[in-house]
Amino acid sequence: MSESVRNLLRGVPAFPDGLPPFDPAAAPDSPLDLFTEWLAAAVDDGVPAPHALTLSTADDDGRPDARIVILRDLDERGFSFATSSDSPKGRQLQAMPWAALTFFWQPVGRQIRVRGPVTQGSVEENDADFRRRHPAARALVLAGEQSAVLQEGESVSAAVERELAGIDRKGSPTWTVYTVAPERVEFWQADAERRHTRLRYERAGNGWRREILWP
Repeated sequence: MSESVRNLLRGVPAFPDGLPPFDPAAAPDSPLDLFTEWLAAAVDDGVPAPHALTLSTADDDGRPDARIVILRDLDERGFSFATSSDSPKGRQLQAMPWAALTFFWQPVGRQIRVRGPVTQGSVEENDADFRRRHPAARALVLAGEQSAVLQEGESVSAAVERELAGIDRKGSPTWTVYTVAPERVEFWQADAERRHTRLRYERAGNGWRREILWP
């Protein structure tokens, strides 16, 4: 079976033809500005779900964990996403408030890696984000603990239907906005000849140090 998988993988192209150019010398001083430029270009180019990212955390034993979440916002504080503090990722961030984020936009051959400390939103910010969610999504948060084992006889649909009653008056004590304050951000642009361009920003006082990395 392993040989057939290898043969299958060899036939899969990594990136399409006609990748966009990237000149690190013309990049802005702040990685947040460059991220905004790349995000806007990804939206214009029709990249599927460019706001989806891989969130990497560590468990109590230091073992890595990862999952896909959605970028909720980007401002001077950093990159924000939201989840329940009772979820595995919420508990991991409570114990070790550091995270790595990875964006991968295959149609344009771009990857962005972010790493930094994580802070939690205020009660007002968390509640506002929760109330912006679709009613069914809010009901699902209220109906049970995320990633808990579904017991025999339990019905997710029935629990959600119960919580939907009067949902606009309900808040969540666990829903939390988490913000990653970037200390290191790397922008990776693929090249058809594998001469990939990698630009890394490192926090340096109130500014940023920029470095070009080997592919």
